[in-house]
Amino acid sequence: MSAILLEPRRDSDRFGGISIPVHKDASTASTTFHSIANLQTFLSPPEGRSKKRFSPHAERKLGETEVSYFLPSRESGVNDMYLHLGCRAPPHLVEHRRVALVWAIMRIRHPLLASKVKMTTYEDVSFAYDAPLSPNEALSLANRCLNYGSQSKDELIDGYLNGPRTLSNDCLSYLIVSKSELSEGADQNYDFLICATHFLGDGMALHQFANDFFGLLGSTLDQDSLADKLSVEWSERCSSSKETSPGLPSAMEDRLPPAPSGRFAQLASRVDFNLSQQKLIGGHSFPRRSGGSRQTVVPTISLDRDTTKLILKNCKGRGVSISAALFAICNIAWARTHSQGWELPTMIYSALNMRPNLMADKRLNDSYWFLAIGYFNVVLPTFLPQSGDATSTFWHRARSAKIQSAKAAKSLMGVSRCREMANERGARARVWAKEDDILAAGIIINNTPPPATTSIAPSKPKIASKALIGLSLLGNLDGIYKHPTFPDIKFHTLTTGSRQRSGGMLLFGYTFAEKLWVSFGYDENGFEEDTVKRFWKNVIDTVNEFLVPK
Repeated sequence: MSAILLEPRRDSDRFGGISIPVHKDASTASTTFHSIANLQTFLSPPEGRSKKRFSPHAERKLGETEVSYFLPSRESGVNDMYLHLGCRAPPHLVEHRRVALVWAIMRIRHPLLASKVKMTTYEDVSFAYDAPLSPNEALSLANRCLNYGSQSKDELIDGYLNGPRTLSNDCLSYLIVSKSELSEGADQNYDFLICATHFLGDGMALHQFANDFFGLLGSTLDQDSLADKLSVEWSERCSSSKETSPGLPSAMEDRLPPAPSGRFAQLASRVDFNLSQQKLIGGHSFPRRSGGSRQTVVPTISLDRDTTKLILKNCKGRGVSISAALFAICNIAWARTHSQGWELPTMIYSALNMRPNLMADKRLNDSYWFLAIGYFNVVLPTFLPQSGDATSTFWHRARSAKIQSAKAAKSLMGVSRCREMANERGARARVWAKEDDILAAGIIINNTPPPATTSIAPSKPKIASKALIGLSLLGNLDGIYKHPTFPDIKFHTLTTGSRQRSGGMLLFGYTFAEKLWVSFGYDENGFEEDTVKRFWKNVIDTVNEFLVPK
């Protein structure tokens, strides 16, 4: 990972104090898109509220992994996540007040969504949560992070990825609902954009949240019943009459099984981590270009249901998952894109779900909103055989990716490596954040290297350790989304990703609505255009050539 160079900041923005942008159609949303009998009562805080708060308050420090995502996000929202869901639904299920009630209920259930971030030093960064004083205030606060609009799907995603930052230290989650045009029939087309900072949670949390959100939104409960449910949830979780204050889910590092306390065991863990990192050999990366501002694009393909069924059957017959096959897809596509340096392997990185390794946390309640990921790499040969059947090569590499992925997930040293990586990422993020803030303050950094020292030990040859691309493997999302619980809401599109740094690139693969989806998010101003476009074409061609049975 290379250092992050951010644009200069104003002193007032130094610690990420960025306000939420006002959407241009927000002022007309109430008249063009929904009807509320008494909008003032709906949005206003409760009457007679004291200036001094007496509601329950909770704080906790960010863990090292959370810090590694928070610090680079301060300037322009790097890694801020989004989940777009397109659906058809009857208008009464998507009325503003109904959506706001469900949004408020979910924010009470998952307090990190309604928290803020306080930073005093690089080592002292905390989540702070003030429980709402009443159900009415919970609704009012939820509405501040809810917007109705009329943008198309592409406009929503492009605005979130490339426009002003939507989130901030005071608004860690945001919901946008849009209807760009009227459709024939009773049901209308809607686009939902669920936004959250990455240091708040991961993809597992985001999709489980969406399932639960739409389970409430598409339920048979009317708005009065949802309002009653909000009152009950508030009483159980936020009322000042409770004996205990609301708790925030602990950081991942605090929930990993405790590390051995002996000095030898700690040293062994560090040595194992260093040795595992030295095995990561990769000699390929996309050629870069610089000069333009970041412009993220997300070309996406989906395969129809019948084709997807054939692909799933084909992968099962070969003994691999689609996730393992996608490593081989990228590997073969790159070899067909770039014909040089085949003697060096290709390395591809991905995230590792650490939730199965975490200890129970009584403060968690039923909240799954927390960040719990590690990292692993798959290394595959780059060369392609000059003769013979390319199909056997592809499936052999898919099985190799499966073995490497399983080894990373089941390793006895997986927890200690995760902890060491978290510490390293946190320390690295603090160094880069200090450099960013010094540059923002207009201070020149002396980067003159220290004088070389003479050593009698022979120097080790430098081994290439470059990753070609990152894969976000979401698996079968139909296993998370319980469509029968919201039968009147018919999903047809799902797209997910995050705001990237300049030169960012990530490929997503998942099944949803019984279709296989592959999307490619990258900064089109950060890479050589011809190479990236040829690679994406080769990805599509490789999917059709190897995954779709002939």
